[in-house]
Amino acid sequence: MAIPTPVNGQITDAVTQTSVSVLGSAPANAMGSIYQSAAHSTSILFQNAVQAQQQSSICSQAATNQGVMQLYSANTMAGAMATKKLGSSDNSNTLLTLLIILAATRR
Repeated sequence: MAIPTPVNGQITDAVTQTSVSVLGSAPANAMGSIYQSAAHSTSILFQNAVQAQQQSSICSQAATNQGVMQLYSANTMAGAMATKKLGSSDNSNTLLTLLIILAATRR
């Protein structure tokens, strides 16, 4: 029991016991806070990993899409390049001259 004071002894005992219980539970509360903080950090780590995987998947899908588009347009591009090369060179005149000579020799 506490030292006699003008306040009732039971009140001082109750306050003392409450203070002791608060001091006694402080380490447990601190460890709980640490565990909660570690769990939160781990969950953020996993969220970032999932986000990175989603972004990687989106990039790979876009790259695959571009590759397929290039495969489908390969013939068109090859024809366009051949037409461009023939149009910018004098091969068409040479070929036309050869066709005229061949036609003349067959007669």
